[in-house]
Parts: sequence; structure tokens; C-alpha cells
Amino acid sequence: MSSISSCIVIKWNNDHLVAYVQTDNDDVEYFREHCRSHLPSLMVPSIFIVVKQFPLSTNGKIDRKRLPQPDSSLLTNLSTSLNEMKRPENDFEECIHNIWSKILRYDGRKISTKANFFTIGGHSLLFIELYNIYQLTFDFDSHIISISSFLQQPTIIDHCQLLRSITNNKIQSNKWHSLHINQGIASFAQERIYVDENIRFSNKIAIYNELTALRIIEGSISLDRLSKALRYVLSKHKILRTALKFCNDNSILKQYITDKHEVFEPITDGIYNDEKELQDIIHRTVTNPCLFNLSTGHVFCCQILRQKTIFDNEKQDSKFIKNSDILILGFHHIATDRTSHQIFLRDLCFAYNTDVAWVEDEEALQYIDYSSHERLINFKPSCDFWRLEFKEYNFDHRLSLPFDQHRLLNDKRSGFGSSAEISFNRETSASFLNHAITHKITPFQLGLAVFYIFLFKLSNDEADLSIACLNVNRYKTELQNMMGMFITTLPYRLQFSTDWSFSKFVEQVKKKCLSIFEHSHYPLQNIINDFHLSQSGIPFFQTAFDFITTTSTTNQFSFDNVTLKSSISEKLVQIAKFDFMVTFVYNSILDDNTLSCKFICSNDLFRNATVAKFAERFEHLFEQIFHTDSSVNRDDLLASYITQFSLVLPEEINEIEDIVFCRQLDIINEAPASYAQSRIWLDEQIRFDSKTSQVAIYNMPFLHRISSNGFLLASRLHQAIQLVIRKHQALRTALYFDTEKNTLIQHVKELNNINHDELFTFVESTFETNEDLLKIMHNERGNPNYFNLSKGIVCRCHIVYYKEICRNGMISDKDAIIFNFHHALFDFPSMNIFHRDLDQAYTNGHLENDQSTTLRYIDFSIVEQRMPMVAASNFWLDTLRNFIIDRPLSLPFDRHRLPDEHRTGRGISVSFRFEKDLSGAFITYASVNNIQLEHLALASYFIFLFKLTNSEDDICIVMNHHGRCKPELMSIIGMFVNAIPMRCKINSQHSIQEFANYLKERVTQTIEYSYFPLQRILAQHPLNVRPAFLDTFFQFSSISNEISDTKVSINDISIITMPYSIQIDDAEIASKFDFSLNILYNPVTNQLSCTLDASTDLFNELTIIKMSQQFHGLLQQLLTSNTNDQCHQSICETSLLLSDDRMLIQSMNNTQTSYSCSTCIYHEFVCRVMAHPQKLSVELDDQCLTYCELLYYVQLLSIRLLNEYHVNPGDVVCQCVERSISMFVGMLSIIMIGGSYCPLSPRDPRNRLQHLLQQTQSDCVLVDSKLWIPW
Repeated sequence: MSSISSCIVIKWNNDHLVAYVQTDNDDVEYFREHCRSHLPSLMVPSIFIVVKQFPLSTNGKIDRKRLPQPDSSLLTNLSTSLNEMKRPENDFEECIHNIWSKILRYDGRKISTKANFFTIGGHSLLFIELYNIYQLTFDFDSHIISISSFLQQPTIIDHCQLLRSITNNKIQSNKWHSLHINQGIASFAQERIYVDENIRFSNKIAIYNELTALRIIEGSISLDRLSKALRYVLSKHKILRTALKFCNDNSILKQYITDKHEVFEPITDGIYNDEKELQDIIHRTVTNPCLFNLSTGHVFCCQILRQKTIFDNEKQDSKFIKNSDILILGFHHIATDRTSHQIFLRDLCFAYNTDVAWVEDEEALQYIDYSSHERLINFKPSCDFWRLEFKEYNFDHRLSLPFDQHRLLNDKRSGFGSSAEISFNRETSASFLNHAITHKITPFQLGLAVFYIFLFKLSNDEADLSIACLNVNRYKTELQNMMGMFITTLPYRLQFSTDWSFSKFVEQVKKKCLSIFEHSHYPLQNIINDFHLSQSGIPFFQTAFDFITTTSTTNQFSFDNVTLKSSISEKLVQIAKFDFMVTFVYNSILDDNTLSCKFICSNDLFRNATVAKFAERFEHLFEQIFHTDSSVNRDDLLASYITQFSLVLPEEINEIEDIVFCRQLDIINEAPASYAQSRIWLDEQIRFDSKTSQVAIYNMPFLHRISSNGFLLASRLHQAIQLVIRKHQALRTALYFDTEKNTLIQHVKELNNINHDELFTFVESTFETNEDLLKIMHNERGNPNYFNLSKGIVCRCHIVYYKEICRNGMISDKDAIIFNFHHALFDFPSMNIFHRDLDQAYTNGHLENDQSTTLRYIDFSIVEQRMPMVAASNFWLDTLRNFIIDRPLSLPFDRHRLPDEHRTGRGISVSFRFEKDLSGAFITYASVNNIQLEHLALASYFIFLFKLTNSEDDICIVMNHHGRCKPELMSIIGMFVNAIPMRCKINSQHSIQEFANYLKERVTQTIEYSYFPLQRILAQHPLNVRPAFLDTFFQFSSISNEISDTKVSINDISIITMPYSIQIDDAEIASKFDFSLNILYNPVTNQLSCTLDASTDLFNELTIIKMSQQFHGLLQQLLTSNTNDQCHQSICETSLLLSDDRMLIQSMNNTQTSYSCSTCIYHEFVCRVMAHPQKLSVELDDQCLTYCELLYYVQLLSIRLLNEYHVNPGDVVCQCVERSISMFVGMLSIIMIGGSYCPLSPRDPRNRLQHLLQQTQSDCVLVDSKLWIPW
């Protein structure tokens, strides 16, 4: 194959391999035969395309998009072009030819009997299907002729020879025959049902009673003939009179055939009055745990129910069953499956209609024989398959479904369930079926794929799903007409990537189903034992899927001329064998081809309303995938990522608009804390360890000064604060953790039971200088002992008099008032409300408040807890998908903190004001480009972090949002602020304008769903214990945003709120975050300022000062440079280098040294050897050479090149050596003899190396013996 310079093989059309060959030889058949001689048939490409030269991309790689498209006609012509069209010569070959045509969908076109299956459109999945058809048609097992034999000879002629050997030698599958036994070991299916009923479920109701209720529509049935027909069926199918007993001595479940058929009679004394009573009787029968007795062989029952009014009026003959009478047939599931019911009714109708007596056939295979034969199957290959299937699977993991309540895995199930049914319209059903036909997939596989996607979305993006699927395991011909329990429940595990398209996802599900099909006879008990599990707590038994395809109108049967119809109400109580099960039902006979789907979920875990909502969401998902809207491109839909499908119903998209916050009359003074309260409380308790912390993190002091010539009375102020606290319950709310409920509780203190002075702290002190006042403010902010959340002390008023406390209690303009609150019950917007109500209370001596109707903070907390937030949940799941939330940003830390180490709460703050030009440029840029100042500031911060972290392009930080999402919350004091993640994927090629516009859209979407609590966001990622994005913070503040007016009035006296930066001492501040940026905008002066805060746990002060300078320089680059530069400068072109750093780097890089133009490099090398022979010249890892040693080895190699290889000056000598000291020796040797040095990489493909040798025309190549390459 030396004529081929390059070749690539790609998958085309999801089915075929296409080889592109770069060569001058166009003999495709030569290439094909070469592949056949070296590769298995299924790996030989279906099509070979010869190209003169591969199209290359700009980086020199093969551009696959520009490769010539394969011609699909080549597939259909291959059988003639390659094999001179050899037609079938006899009926046997014609039979195989027809099977191939059906599998390959050749639609009447002829296939040469010499054609290779894989060269005419076949692939491995189709070959499995072909093999299965062979097995069914010619009745053989895999141990007679394995699939590998057919793979080795993939032509019609070869297959005919293999299959003829079966027919000529009368080789058949190992048929099972009667063993003439009346007792034996139970089947694997019977064992599973028996153990399941006794271990997983309680004995309050029956789980495995299977009931068929038939109402007579027309005609009458003779009871005598019916009894005789029933005895006929029981005689034929011995499983209906088989007892099961558990032997304690050897722990084996055994079955025994009894003679109950000889005396069997239906029960005929049942009477019902009306339809309601009928359904009640059926319900009691279905759930009656005493209906059957497995130990005596009572596994089948028959009962006649007559309607009382009709029976009395007509004095009905008891020997006949007539109109409105009900025939109830009951089976225990341990004896029958769904197919068995059809067999039973078919044989019952036959026996009744023909009135024949049963003639014993001792050679007939019975279920007890199957149970014995089943034990002799070689399960070794299947055992290996299932072990590999669940390699490294976490069997302790349960699917994270939205449960309403929880149950331990080993707890017994009640068996009661709730159901919800979906009937898809004709168009949607047709679209589903057409998709299955078009993409060569079964309805079961397609339905399973949709169910997997539904679980993926419902479980917050779990991408390793294992569920139970029901398999009708009648894998041998002689089992097709036998009654018994054959259904196996097997785990289907699917591991997938969230970036799969729907088309790829379905294809993988198809492959999974086909691989399991070959091993579906492997008993579930063996899987349980192989992995040492307990059947009572199997995780994949939690969720199940089934697809029922009916091929006849199974709800209507006929006895002579009597017509019966099913009479079981759809509203009948549901039995939940699994926690969460979906069953598709498709009747292929009905004209409308409608498809239905039913959810049955355990009442132990789900409420009725939840199950109904599941069905709505599943229907919504189904219609997204199989909708019939002509405006939507079907191909685009198939290429869509599975993450793009949504379970959010249309009416839930604007869910927050439908929420009404109102008075909760059932709540008096205690309820679970709000999400915001819980977040602050937990943060203070855990992240900052409030028990040992010396710094308060969540104190909120506000400093006020009275305007000139005004005064306030301390006594009236004290009384006014009391009135405000009486109105706003949040200011007298205690927070405590209830260990029994495992919940943080808020408790509103009753006014009748406490002294009003205990509602808040009121203190007075003095100051003389501004430094004294500043120290008092520092103490208010940093003292952790001022508040007591467990006692509801969350508000504090501190009057600071100038020099001395005024005896008459007058507060003048020289004095100061400090209002201090704990952040768990108070936010910044609450200060506006506090000011307003304090003014009214001080001025009027009272405060209007209707305690019976006024919306309270505790009401907000209750409504918030009850909000479904479905749309928000899906948004945040999508936003943080594939983001590693416990990965910290790679900031230039000076030191690191251990994962479990508490934060000290101490930090460093560095601030700077924007110069007038920079502020103007910032505001102008935002105005011209229609970008909000906040969005531009945030974009600048993200670019700063991008550069600071060495170009991390997927960054997530945390921001605060006010959380008052509805107008009715604007007048309540309380803590509403929510911390929300802000994730941004940065394209380094974007300009600042492109990036700011992108970020504007991201922020708008994020704010829309900012009401979703941070705790619930984190709960979507339970495996990550520490969300690192909470360490990096951004805030944009406008002075008018925090407190609506810095000037307020009390009793018409102006009170000025003083700005304040919280400091612990001269060098430190209180820091909630590891790294934060706050940009403050003053709309009055149109000036901006910036503050960088960082934790002293991680950063030194000099580091933060330098970072503030870098951010300032970055802003100047982005906003004050030339306008054209702004438009075209990409993010990656910006720099954080300061001028001093740039000069330092330039000086370090200035390594120029003047050398004589007449001196060669090896002359300088020899001079250095003579000057420093014992100094190290080259070092790599643990190897090194001195100058003298290096010269020695260089000379040895140089002499060899001259004498043995006759290298002349100017000759090109290539060297293909890994990075090593030898590489350096070779390079110097080539230069020393006057050769031209050409480096080659041993990692390059062989053909590339040959191409480089041809270009350089080199006759000599230095190669490391360890990496010798056959040139």
C-alpha cells in the first residue's frame, strides 16, 4: 500500500464507513481486498473514494467539511459492480436474498449472492437483526451457529451454506421437552415475584392480583359449559393449579402441580346493585391479599356477579349468565403474564365454543418443565455482560426525583399508587411512529429514549440513569403458546453526555437495547447476587418503563354468539409495583394509530397532584419532540441538544406574575424562616463560625446627624421606635434551629408577654472628636455581641451626645444617632420604610397598623416556601450546567485556606475615584452604546477576572438582588436580598462592546429569575459541598439606590444619613467575601468610584493595591483609548501590565549581546569550553554534562558523520529525537561540521516525516535508537 500517501475513514449517515484515500492509484477494489485481508468484515469501509489531494484548513489539518460527499447510489450498485451480479440460483438462496432485501430495504432491487453485507449498506446493528431473523426462521440457537460465523462470511452464498448445514443435518435448536414431573424448583420469574411480594411490600393489600372483568353485552353463557371450559383450560395449563412452597431447610422455592382442576367451579353468588358497587367489589377483589393462596395452588379464580334489580325482576335462570352480568377472571401474577391472559381467553373460548373435553398429552411442555430447563442455560456470557454493564455504578444512589415525601430504601412499600393518563392526538402519534420507521428504531426504543430525556430533565441533569424495563422473555418457539410467568425485569443503564443531540441520543438508546436483547434471559436475581444487593432496596427498581403493543382488539371476546367487553373502570385504585412507572400503550390494529401513556406512582412518595403534573410535563416534552408544526425544521430539531428540551409548561413561564403575597390566616407567630434568613443565619454560623469570631459580619449600622438648628427628644424617639417595631414584626423576630424538624424557625415575639424595653436596645454615650465617633461606629459594625437572634434582639438605637449626655434628652445637630440592625431581619431598602414610619410615629405619637390584614414578613416566608418556581428551577439548572461550582478562581493568592477552615471575616479595602475623564468616558460609552452603567461595570469586572486568572473563560461570581419581586413587598421591613450566581462564558476575541451586549442579555435573563433562592440553586448540585463562586462578589451601587434620599425628616426636622465605610482598625475591614468589587455611582456629581475588598486570609495589602492599579489601568485601556481602537480591540489584546512591570519585562528580555560577525557559533562554544571546562553546560532533569564532556561527545559524533556518512558542508542533516541532552549533542555536531540542522518530531505521522525528508533532500537522519522509526 505504498502508493497511498494519506487516508482517513469517517462514519457517514450514522450507518456506513467511508474511506477517503489520497493516492494516484484509482484501483478501489485493490484497497477493498487489502482491508478484507487485514480487518473484520464489519470494519471494512462500505465506500472508498480516491482523491488526489485532501482539502486542508488554514492550520494545515484535513478539512472534513470540504471532502466530496459519498454517492448513495454506490451502495445499491456495489452488488453488481463488485461481483458481476450473481442472482439466486434456487429457492433457498432466494429465501436468504429476500431476508437481506428486507433488512437492507432494497425494495425489489436485486442483490448479488456474492455481495458483502457490509459493502452494500449493511452495518453491525443490521447484522444483529439479520442473525435474529435467521434464528427464528431456521430454528437454531447461538451455540449451534454463532453470529461470528456469519460475520466471517458475510455473503448470501456463504450464509446459505451455513444455514443448509442446519437443514441438511437436521440440526435444530435444543428443543425443550416434557420432563414428566409434578414438582420442581420454581422459575427465576416466580422467585422474583414471591420475594418481591413478601419483602418489598406490606401485606395490607395485594400487589400481584391480576383481574379481568367481562360484561355480557349480548346473549347468554351457560354456566355448565363455562365450568367445563374452565376445567379444560386448567387441565391444559398446569401452571394455573401449581402450588409454591418455600423450603426453609435449603432456602429453595419449589412448585407442585395439584389436581384442583378436577373439582373447579366458578363462584356464582355475587350480586351488585349499581355500577358504583360493582367497581367497589372489583376494587376489593384486586386489593384482597387473601384472594389467592400460593401454598395450596390457588392461583386462579372465577366469579359471576349479577345485577340485583335485573336478577329479581326477571327471575333469571341461575344456570345462565346474561345481559349486565359480570364474569371476573382472576390470576396471581406469579402464574401468568400479560400474554398468558390472551392465551387463556383464546383457549377458554375454544373449549366453550367446541364443547370438547381435554385429552391429556403427556409430551406437552409445561411451565414446570420450562423452570427446570431454564436452570441449565449457560449464563456465563450474560454474567460477564451484566458485570461490565454496571462496572463502577453507584448502587447506593437514588434517582433525584421531586418527591413529596421520602421513604428509606429498605422500608416496605404500601403498594397504593396514583395514576395519570395521556392520550396523544392523532398527529403527534403519527409523528412518533413515522420517526420510528424513518430512523429504523422500534417504538419501544423511541419511547424509552423520550422517557430517559424526561428523567434527565426531572432529576436535575443526572446523566447516568438506570431504570427497570419489562421484557417479555419468551425466547423459544415452544414457549409462545404456554401460560406462565415469563416477564423479566432488567436494569437498563444509560450513560450519556449532555451535549448529545436528540438524534445521537436515540441512536445510543437503540444500541443499548440491542445489546441487552441478547442477554435479556439473565435473571434479575443473578444480577442482584453478582453485585451483592438486596432485593428490598434495589435502586433501579425505583423507576420503570414498559411499552405495550397490542395487535388485536383485546378488550372484546366472543363465546359462540355472546359478546363480552371489559368492565373495569379507569378510576379503579392503582397498584404501584414501582415508585415511578411509565407505560406506553399502542394498538397497531386501530385505524387512528393513537398512542397513550400512563403514569403510576407510589403514594408513599408522590401526591395525586404531583403525578398529574408529571403527566402534563411529559406530554409537553413529547409534543416538543414530535410536534407537527410545519414552520419548525425537523432536521434542526433532531440536531438539537437534549438540554434544549424543557419541562416547563407554557403557563409556568411567567410564574412569578401569578404569585400573590397575602395574609396567611393560619399562621400566627411562628413559621419556617425565609430562604434569605436561613442563608444569612447559616453563613454566620458556619462560614464565619460566630462562636469564635471576633468580628460581626452582618451588623448594619446607619449614622445620622440632625441638620442645623434642629433637635429631637430622646424619649419621643424611643417611643417612636417601639411603635415601628410593633408594626413590623421582623424587628421582633427570633431565629432558632428546631432539631426535631431540622429547620430554622422564625418566631415573632408577642407584645403582651414582654416588656417593650426588651424589644430593642437603646443606649446613650458621648464623644468629643470625630475619631471618637468613628471608633463608636467601628464598634457598632464589628461587635458580634450587640444582637441576639435567638431572643429576637435585632434592632439597636445608639444616641451619641457631643461631650456630655443632655439631661433633658434633647438631641441637637452636634450629636449623632446610630440605628443598627441585624442583616438577617433587615436589608437596605428596609431603611426607607423605617425612616418613613419613624417620622409618622414620632410626629403623630401613633402608627397606623391593622394587624389582622397587613401583610407581614412571615406571610412572605410562607408563600415563598410554597412557590413551585418551576421555570426558575429549569433556568438555573441550564445556567450552571456543566459548570464546576466547587472550582475556585485562580486568583493571585498570597496564601491559601484549607477547605474546612473558617473565615476570619477580616479583609483589606483599597478604593480609588475615577478621574473626571475616566468617569466621563465610562458614562458616555454606556450612553452611546445603550448599555446600563451596571452592565458595563460588570463587563469590566469579568474582563478583569479573565486577565487576572490567566484567561479562564468560564467564570461565575455572586451578586445580590433586592428580592422584592412584587409591589406588595415594597412596604415591609425584612430581609429579602437573594444572592444569585452570575455565570459568564468569555470569548476572548470579542470586543468590549460585543461582550457588554452579550452580558446585558445574560444579566437580563438572570434578574428575571432572581427570585429563585440560592439554597435551591445549590440543592440542584448536591455532590458539590462548597460553592466556590460565593467567594467572588460584585456590586454596583448608586447612592440613590441604597437609601432613596440621604436626607430624611422626622417631625419636619431634616436628618442626614452619613456615608460610612466599615473598618475594624486602620488597616482592616470586615469582609464577607474573598474578593469583591464595588463600583459606586453618584448621579448628582456624575462621578464613579471603585472599592476592591479582599480577605486577609488569602491576600496581602500590597497585592490588593497592585490589583486596584491593574483594574484602573484596564478601564483606561477599554474606555479612554481611541474610538476606533475601542471598536476593534479584542478582550485578549488588553493587558494588566503596569508601566513599571512593562519596563521590567522589556529589560529582562533585552538579552542582546554583540558578537563578531566573522566568528561561528561553535567557535564561541569551544572558547567557552576552554574558559570553563568543568562548569555545567547543559542540564535536564537528573542528567547533566560539563562543557568539557559536551565537547567530547560532540566531537565523537562529528567525526562519525564525516568519516562514515560523508556529510559535506552545506548538506542538510535531519534529527528526529525526543527532547533530551542527546538532541543538544546532535544539533551541535551537525553545526560543527558545517551541516544545515533540520529538526523533526518523532510524534509526527510517518508519511509527514517522509514528506519532510523529500522536501529537504536529506540523506542522513539522526534518530534515537529507542525511538527508531522504519523510514
